[in-house]
Amino acid sequence: MIRPVRSWIVAALCLFVALSFPGGCALLPAESLPEREAVVTRVVDGDTVEISPPVRGEEDVRLIGVDAPELHASGGPQPYARRAAAFAERRLEGRRVRLEFDAELEDPYGRILAYVYAGEEMFNRRLLERGYAQLALFPPNTLHAASLRRAQREAREARRGLWGLPPEELCRLADRGNGIGGGC
Repeated sequence: MIRPVRSWIVAALCLFVALSFPGGCALLPAESLPEREAVVTRVVDGDTVEISPPVRGEEDVRLIGVDAPELHASGGPQPYARRAAAFAERRLEGRRVRLEFDAELEDPYGRILAYVYAGEEMFNRRLLERGYAQLALFPPNTLHAASLRRAQREAREARRGLWGLPPEELCRLADRGNGIGGGC
């Protein structure tokens, strides 16, 4: 008799929790993974790093909310790609970092999605503040969207980094619909 009552209570509690979150349990941060610490073993480009130990078997981490110019693009590096990668190397390579997860743990390519902290500094935000990347928000991974938008706006107004490039180069980077290139 105790088992059916206990099962009913557990089922009711699960239903309550599921209904308490818009969209149900699917929007819990990265399957409720706690933050993790890791060492950046290699910078792939301005917005992707390799870490150790891996998270769920994956070493590649894609920074949430940012898109740095591609270093390994088919036609050669995009404008500002080398500078963005060098900045990431100086700030992250060989350092212990903290990974904060959002709604989804992986991107479509199997890379871990995370906000990367070096000390207290969120590196994703720093890339935008310095103009080494552009904003790239993909819902539901929008935990820090307001802060990231503000960082890009400030960099753009100050013409930092890629925001100081000549208009024709900015136009080549206008692939996120967020104003890079002034609507070229």
